[in-house]
Amino acid sequence: MTTKKGQLKGGIFLILAAVIWGLSFVAQSEGLEVIGTLTFNGIRMIMGGTVLLPVIAIMSGVQKSKNKKLGSAEQKTPEEKKKDRNNLIVGGLVCGTVLCVSSNLQQAAFGYTTVGKVGFITALYMLLVPIISLVFFKKRVSLPVWIGVGLGVVGLYLLCAGGKATFGKGELLALACSVGFAIHILVIDKYSAIVDGVKLSCAQFFVSGIISVILMFIFEKPSIHAIMSAAPYLLYTGILSCGVAFTFQTLGQRDSDPTVASLLLCLESVFAVIFAWVLIDQKMSVRELSGCIIMFVAIVLAQLPADVFKRKKKA
Repeated sequence: MTTKKGQLKGGIFLILAAVIWGLSFVAQSEGLEVIGTLTFNGIRMIMGGTVLLPVIAIMSGVQKSKNKKLGSAEQKTPEEKKKDRNNLIVGGLVCGTVLCVSSNLQQAAFGYTTVGKVGFITALYMLLVPIISLVFFKKRVSLPVWIGVGLGVVGLYLLCAGGKATFGKGELLALACSVGFAIHILVIDKYSAIVDGVKLSCAQFFVSGIISVILMFIFEKPSIHAIMSAAPYLLYTGILSCGVAFTFQTLGQRDSDPTVASLLLCLESVFAVIFAWVLIDQKMSVRELSGCIIMFVAIVLAQLPADVFKRKKKA
């Protein structure tokens, strides 16, 4: 049973993760001014996977210590270990490939539109996950999600249309990345049920990074000088965004209600707008801010329980 102190601690970890990810949007945008999309993501993803290696070692040590104290140290058979290893490899390849496509679409979007727009459009994946689940897996979509989808469309129009019924290239790239991240959530959900979450994340970071680096040498011309110039942004997004923030999310969700956790992580897009305004002077019009607010409400609605609008029966 989770105590109030544990819930508070979990909430703090989740808010810190949202802050780190919000600032990461600014770092990604600034990094794109120095090096290419594939170069940036290839390096930061490999850095993220490397940062998680000691986290895995520490968590494994803690678990072994707990098992020893409880006298329940379980030894898996060679067949079970092989199955776990194969699941991790397949899961890492699938999740890493989807992450690679999604993250590179997002990074490319920064070259054509603002940080705030990319942040909020990316966050629409929370609305798209249940819709994709309905189309491909016939999972029922709750009323709050449908309301959220409707509001999300309105908010997206206000944020991006600018008086015209078309989106620019940056907005389209961000929307495509949102679809990619929705698919990423679904494949993560599938494999995290059979593979350790931190190990899976580490594997997917390495897979995504390696694919990006291979494509980098084909489509881009990276230079050591440019990479060194982008070092602050790479270090932030690689170490803090991939490694530290993910660890905070894992620790936070352990002591938090799933709905509360989702709502707190929604703040990522809000922090993206705030940091973009304060740090790089990317301001939004009243119309665009209205779109952000409506989209945020839509995202929050999508995280609420299905029975939130049902009247409770009197005892």
